[in-house]
Amino acid sequence: MASVSPWRVPIAIAFAVVVADQLTKAWAVSSLSDGHTVEVIWTLQFNLTFNNGMAFSQGKGLGPIIAVVASLVIVWLLISLRTQSSRMSAIGMGLLIGGAAGNLFDRLFRGDAWLRGGVVDFIDFQWFPIFNVADIAVNVGAGLLILSSILAGRASRDEDVSPDQSNVQSGLT
Repeated sequence: MASVSPWRVPIAIAFAVVVADQLTKAWAVSSLSDGHTVEVIWTLQFNLTFNNGMAFSQGKGLGPIIAVVASLVIVWLLISLRTQSSRMSAIGMGLLIGGAAGNLFDRLFRGDAWLRGGVVDFIDFQWFPIFNVADIAVNVGAGLLILSSILAGRASRDEDVSPDQSNVQSGLT
C-alpha cells in the first residue's frame, strides 16, 4: 500500500457502500411501502421499517443527536486515515465510513425536517433486529478494525522479542 494514497482505497470503499446502501434503500421504499413483505429464503424476508433511534431501535427520538455524533465519528475516521497501517484497517475504515455515511444520509434527508429522518431498514431474519446494507458495512468494518488492531499488537510484541529471548522462551538454548 506504500505506492497508493492512504485515502484512495478507504474512500473508494466508502463510496461504493453508500451507493449500494442508498440504491437498496430506494428499492425497499419503492417496493415495500405498501406494507407487504417479500419472502426470500428460510427466515429471511424484506420488510420495510424506519428506525428513528439507533442500533436495535434504542434511543427513539434521539435522531438529531445521533446524526451529530455520526458526523463527528465520520470526520474522526477520515482524519485517522492518515495513520492507518494495513490494508485490513484501510478496508475496515472504508466500510465503517461508508456505513455511517449511508445511515447519516437517511437521518438528514428522509424526514419531515432536517435531522429528523428515520433510517430505512428492510433486511429481516425475523429472529434478529431488522437492518440494512450500511449496518452490515459498519459491523464488518468494525470487526476488521478490531482484528487489524489485534494482529498489529501481536506483530509488535513479536518484534520486541529479540532472537536470544525467543530461544530462551521456547526452551531452545
